[in-house]
Amino acid sequence: MTTTPEATEAAAAFDDSFHVFDTTLRDGAQREGINLTVADKLTIARHLDDFGVGFIEGGWPGANPRDTEFFARARAEISFKHAKLVAFGATRRSGGSAAEDPQVRALLESGAPVITLVAKSHDRHVELALRTTLDENLEMVRDTVSHLVAQGRRVFVDCEHFFDGYRANPEYAKSVVRTAHEAGADVVILCDTNGGMLPAQVSAVVATVLADTGARLGIHAQDDTGCAVANTLAAVDAGASHVQCTANGYGERVGNANLFPVVAALEIKYGRRVLPEGALAEMTRISHAIAEVVNLTPSTHQPYVGVSAFAHKAGLHASAIKVDPDLYQHIDPERVGNTMRMLVSDMAGRASIELKGKELGVDLGEDRALVSRVVERVKERELQGYTYEAADASFELLLRAEVEGRARKYFRTESWRAIVEDRPDGTHANEATVKLWAKGERIVATAEGNGPVNALDRALRVALERFYPQLAKFELVDYKVRILEGKHGTESTTRVLISTTDGSRDWSTVGVAPNVIAASWQALEDAFTYGLLHAGVEPAE
Repeated sequence: MTTTPEATEAAAAFDDSFHVFDTTLRDGAQREGINLTVADKLTIARHLDDFGVGFIEGGWPGANPRDTEFFARARAEISFKHAKLVAFGATRRSGGSAAEDPQVRALLESGAPVITLVAKSHDRHVELALRTTLDENLEMVRDTVSHLVAQGRRVFVDCEHFFDGYRANPEYAKSVVRTAHEAGADVVILCDTNGGMLPAQVSAVVATVLADTGARLGIHAQDDTGCAVANTLAAVDAGASHVQCTANGYGERVGNANLFPVVAALEIKYGRRVLPEGALAEMTRISHAIAEVVNLTPSTHQPYVGVSAFAHKAGLHASAIKVDPDLYQHIDPERVGNTMRMLVSDMAGRASIELKGKELGVDLGEDRALVSRVVERVKERELQGYTYEAADASFELLLRAEVEGRARKYFRTESWRAIVEDRPDGTHANEATVKLWAKGERIVATAEGNGPVNALDRALRVALERFYPQLAKFELVDYKVRILEGKHGTESTTRVLISTTDGSRDWSTVGVAPNVIAASWQALEDAFTYGLLHAGVEPAE
């Protein structure tokens, strides 16, 4: 790892009184469905450093080749501006010495300036899992911490299962904290490893341990009761000055305390500066970027950073927000890099449509009759099964058609068909033919695909790309089908939502029809029309 002038300046700007410690690369990576490569871990580490966390726990060097490689590459490839890299490992083995323990040696060889040691603080775990005595466990903590400190490393100690251990044997649990502190650990972290605690319980235990041991305390909360963020803040209220979190709450079972709401609460609600100047406004971007790296769809309803965090649907809310956004928002979304969104649905009123038009850049002027027509049109379409809260692009096309008095048209459909052929060998062939008019010319195009919708998409491109080369950038990235409530089986009305991207902008469109392919065609037409509109292409007719 190298140190830049910017890093020196950043370090000088902060004291050491409060730590934001991220463990996405270790604890977060234990979430089911997350499998990080070394390249993934390096990318996430850069994002976290950009965000401004104080410590990034990179993994367990020596425990597996991937983490060992990560630390070697991080030293060579990343110039950390704000964070210190942390290696995770365990106390030495029972009956040995820290100086000769190969796992402890691997921690030192990682080159990380900070080391987190996991230590047993629950008496039953000591006796049943470590198969050693309570006194020997204390010696393992003392020996390992003092050895690493003597080697010039800063040491944090994670007291695993602390709260359960405290409930079973409070004096022994506190003796582990006291031993780590006296051996030179900078911070001793109380871990709710099973995630079963509630905020009032956490607050009481942290306050007692702080008073009885004199150690600097941190908190590591799992989310099994849905209280990890609340438990983390309760620990801070009781005197903890080190919080361990993961990006987007990733972690084992149901996850860990979510870094983003914890940091936002500290900065905005507590007024405690824990990030570099301006970093909080990058929070939404960082959250979504990390979600992309781990290949999980960003949670739409995540506090602060979800796309629905500041989305308003009810007409009553919209009317109030038009007067003052603070009436239905606890903060200005721009503070965390998010935006307010108005959702258009059958609950929409005039204010919803006016605010949504402003959001989309469509000038509705003072035409009350126009707004009323749009409101009625939306309610009529939603009754048929359309949904515009999840299809902003289709709503914008509807809105522009009402404002301009005609629909945007880049092509006119004469007919289309899709054929699925079931072959004797069990395979299927999907073929689509479209007949269109564009720029005064009739076009007939046929294409194959891996399904009937994909075949239609390809046929549409074959027909139109020589007129509109911009279509080459369009990519269908998501496709959802829903059978609408109140209908039955194959006679049901079908709603299709399609998400499309051109590499820089994403948009969603909707189609509704008794036939799933017909609904898909509607959504495809809107997707192509919207994309061409925002590519600056003039309508053909």
